Amino acid sequence: MARDRLAVLRAILEAGAVPTFTPLDSAAARRVVTASVEAGAPVIEVTNRATGTVGLFRDLAGWAAQEHPAVILGAGTVIDAPTAALFIDAGAEFVVSPIFTEDVARLCNRRRIPYLPGCGTATEIATAEEWGVEIVKLFPAAAYDGPAFVRGIHGPSPATKIMPTNVEATEAATRTWFAAGAACVGVGPRLISDALQADPDPSALRARLREYMGWVRAARSASAG
Repeated sequence: MARDRLAVLRAILEAGAVPTFTPLDSAAARRVVTASVEAGAPVIEVTNRATGTVGLFRDLAGWAAQEHPAVILGAGTVIDAPTAALFIDAGAEFVVSPIFTEDVARLCNRRRIPYLPGCGTATEIATAEEWGVEIVKLFPAAAYDGPAFVRGIHGPSPATKIMPTNVEATEAATRTWFAAGAACVGVGPRLISDALQADPDPSALRARLREYMGWVRAARSASAG
């Protein structure tokens, strides 16, 4: 049984970072999940950018439920309700999209699944929040000064929770985003490269993730103080 929607949202915010990756294959996906959990990153987004990802996701979710029951897997790059429904049926506990669509919001609300849509304007954020979105994905963050955008939104709307995605996986960038008021960050191939995925020895991947999560914890502590 899927976790409560509020529990998933709380886990995302408590983790502070959501590693995001496009699986090379089932074995690589399992290595990424194991390394992420061991590094202190229990919330993971699997992007839908290749044929057969739904089937791979179903296999991964079933395996993770047995081997890593605390892990929370979400589906990313989901742009329509039928695709969202397939991933939810396959075990996705949250849905991420580069865009906001009412059909996906309606489906996720009915299924009690958190929906994190991509938004790039104050109007898009307000619309998503009217549809029950608790955490908005800032996308594309690289199109403008993202940290300044976060600070600007928080002027009139301090309760808005923003997750910039595809951020640079550096200590300096991590500090900048949290200092600006990001609720959490999504980080993809800049953190989990294909080379790290493909390596049958997960020690380098685990070390990279552990280092990054250390930066996240330090940045959040500094911004809170």
